[in-house]
This record gives sequence, C-alpha cells and structure tokens, in this order.
Amino acid sequence: MNVGDIMTQEVISVRPDTDVVDAAKLIITERISGLPVINDAHVLVGMVTEGDLLRRIETGTEKSRPHWLEFLIGANALADEYVRTHGRKVADVMTTDVEVATEDMSLANAVDLMECRRIKRLPVLRAGRVVGIVARANLLRALAAKGTKPATQAADTAIRQEIEKELEKRAWNGRQNHVVVNDGVVDLWGFFTDEKHRKAIHVAVQNVSGVRQVRDHLMWLEPHIGVVLDTGLDGRRGILRP
Repeated sequence: MNVGDIMTQEVISVRPDTDVVDAAKLIITERISGLPVINDAHVLVGMVTEGDLLRRIETGTEKSRPHWLEFLIGANALADEYVRTHGRKVADVMTTDVEVATEDMSLANAVDLMECRRIKRLPVLRAGRVVGIVARANLLRALAAKGTKPATQAADTAIRQEIEKELEKRAWNGRQNHVVVNDGVVDLWGFFTDEKHRKAIHVAVQNVSGVRQVRDHLMWLEPHIGVVLDTGLDGRRGILRP
C-alpha cells in the first residue's frame, strides 16, 4: 500500500498573503493540524501548522528571556523570532523547509519521515504540484479499514508454513518453536525468554490469514541459569527440568 492509496485528495490550502488569523480559523474549522501554502503559480512554498501559531503576541505567548540570554542568542535569531510572533501574513510564520511525499512512496517510508521530522502531515506532490495530503489520520483510517483478517479455507499445512516462515525471519525469535495447526486452531510449543518475546510470537501467528484460535503451550526458559519453567495456560510456573 502506498501514499496514493490513502491520501486525502481534496487539499485545503492557503496563500502566502493569507492573514494568520484566517489561517488559524481555517485550521480550527477543518479540524486539521496544518495547511500547505501555495503561491499564484500553484507551487508549494511552505506549510503553516498549529505549532507555527502557538507563540503569538495576540495571546501573550511570545517568549520572554533575560537580556543576557538574548545577547547570547544573537540579533538575527531574535529578529526572525519577532517576525514569527508578530507577523500578520502566513508568509511570515510558515515553515519553508517542507518535507513532501509522492504518490508511490510506501506507507513505511512516509511514517519514517513523519517520525524522524516529528511532523503530522505531508503534502503529496505530482510534477511539482500538490495533489493530496497524507496525515496521521489517514494512516489510522487505513488501519481501521483493514480490520481483522478474515478467516479463509487455507489448508492447515499452508497456515503452518506461513507461521514458520514469519517466525524464522525474525531476529527476536531465537528459540525453536513447534507449530501444530488443526482446522485453523494453532497449538504453539517451544520456549520463550521474555514476555515481550512471547507476545511477539502471538502477534505473528494471529496475523496469518486463516488462524482462528491460538493455544499457548510455550515454556519459559530462564536465560541466565537455563532452567525451563512451565507457565501453563493459567499462568502458573513450575520447574520442569534444569
């Protein structure tokens, strides 16, 4: 699945000469976190977000510092800050270093970019023009639309092979597991060294199409002294063997 599959195609934007108050009203009305800024040539020139409008003279939220600290910060940085907190137009407060996506970008890459740059939305460009927006909300809708994978009539052998294939390629699955599948019901045998490891095994199995139920017979292997403990389905632990 790519960005183009989930992006919002109806792009709500502003111009560089839009008043910051009008931009704030639009963000509130449309219930979005930011707006692309597009000039007369329909070229993306910036983004104005909630964060760009947090510190404003109108709300008394501009930064206040002692004079000695302002001296260390420097005149240029202070002048730029003044423009962002007092400027009347979107061009004064917008972010010009804008991260963008393309329609064929994978969702994984889009999420990586959002996390790395700590942003909530990406304009989607095609031939230099904005054709959509992909935001965190789009990703959540994609997740909700997927829902739970429906059960299929896949053969038990195919289910078992898919589970084993998934577990084999995961670095966290360092212990041998034995999988038995009967009519979509999976019995798990083997060892785990940490509850997070056990949970990961469950998630991997549950994500395989056709799995109807998981029965856990995994045993906890104490990693330091090599003692195997039987967790049991009721969560109790008893030493089986050293």
